Amino acid sequence: MSQEKFNLFSFKGKMKIMHLSWMAFFVSFVVWFNAAPLMSLISESLGLTKEQVKTLLILNVALTIPARVVIGMVTDKFGPRKVYSSLLIICSAPCFLFAFADSFIQLAIARFLLGFIGAGFVVGIRMISEWFPAKELGTAEGIYGGWGNFGSAAAAFSLPVLALAIGEPYGWRVAIALTGVMSIIIGVIYYIGASDTPKGSTYFKPKKSGAMEVTSKGDFWLLLLMKLPMYATLGLLCWKLSPAGVKMLTPTMVTAVIVVLAVLLVIDFYNTWQVNRHVFEKEVPEFERYQFKQVAVLNVLYFSTFGSELAVVSMLPMFFAETFSLGLAQAGMVASSYAFMNLMSRPGGGWISDRFGRKSTLLILTAGLAAGYFTVAQIDASWSLPLAVVAVMACSFFVQAGEGAVFAAVPLIKRRLTGQIAGMTGAYGNVGAVFFLTVYSLVSVQAFFYTIAVSALFGVACLLLMREPQGHMAEVDENGEVTLISVS
Repeated sequence: MSQEKFNLFSFKGKMKIMHLSWMAFFVSFVVWFNAAPLMSLISESLGLTKEQVKTLLILNVALTIPARVVIGMVTDKFGPRKVYSSLLIICSAPCFLFAFADSFIQLAIARFLLGFIGAGFVVGIRMISEWFPAKELGTAEGIYGGWGNFGSAAAAFSLPVLALAIGEPYGWRVAIALTGVMSIIIGVIYYIGASDTPKGSTYFKPKKSGAMEVTSKGDFWLLLLMKLPMYATLGLLCWKLSPAGVKMLTPTMVTAVIVVLAVLLVIDFYNTWQVNRHVFEKEVPEFERYQFKQVAVLNVLYFSTFGSELAVVSMLPMFFAETFSLGLAQAGMVASSYAFMNLMSRPGGGWISDRFGRKSTLLILTAGLAAGYFTVAQIDASWSLPLAVVAVMACSFFVQAGEGAVFAAVPLIKRRLTGQIAGMTGAYGNVGAVFFLTVYSLVSVQAFFYTIAVSALFGVACLLLMREPQGHMAEVDENGEVTLISVS
């Protein structure tokens, strides 16, 4: 663990890793959300219906659900440097596919595949946890997440300007293609400049691969339970694309997808049993145990925090444009105020957690999130635009500070499983996004915001089950040597 001073303006040692990581995350978010601020141009160019536009927004976050789980496991096994670099370079391909698409089907396939780049977030969580001590971890993870998340805001206010400056018919295509070029460049830079651990440190890997490890019988059943919403959400997406929704899939295709999801669920449960059957045969030593309920609570919280951010970032430019009769560039810039808060609020949530405790910080921020969305639900054309922007920014502070506080706790549960825990928690953010965007496609905007607020109140109740991380976690290396890592 690197012990040099936390100096934000340094580009050496652990600070170099943090800066490289947030830059990689920033570019991944620019790529992931390059379509939302350009959707009006894309829709006009290719003659898309409103229902098709909403479907593209849902598809954009769908694949990230399984991708974050998979990438979390791959990161724990192979290390974040190789995984992050590969992900950024490979995901440039669907970005280019989207830029040159000339039909809704091509757009939909590219957008679905681009959801994979959203999994990059969990890679950096593991990387940062390897380089920073517990007392700085919340702040470091907050800066990584917050400055990286700002990529969606950067896309919102820069890509429409670029597209309009180039002009039709190629403006939006060039803007999106350039983000793919950025992804390749940062992928190469990350591979050259990053390192998985400080010199002399051990990179702890999971004892078994294929599923997350748990350390008790009760945690095994809770893990299986927490997997169900992820598969249910993919089923919800399938329904949305069925003849009952936008009619993208035929009844036969819907049946095939449901069967595949059911088979994958059975395989997933079987792998989880294979990895964890030992907990039914003998007790795991006390010093190696961790409480999976900690992971479950953080999953629920990220469902409301990051899930709502993904959903709101996707629909907010159109919401401002329709509510206040704004142009494309104006709406994009105004809507970017929501994601703009990431620069300060997510690091702020991590910083507060480092100093005042994980649980109490999460309680306050989640309650504030609920109040914020209840307020935003009241916005209509009778409001002044500046007041609406202030309300949105105030709400986004609690959302993003809550995200920072969640991931201030994630790396303190079990070091060798940090990628998988971050993957599952991150996946729940996308479960929330698909759920909320589906709600958005079915109900009024006001009901959409109310739904998010109610989910946050449920998160507050779940927080009562959370335990404040204290003391040390024990990790065993490949030689059987035990290392104690401080979590407080």
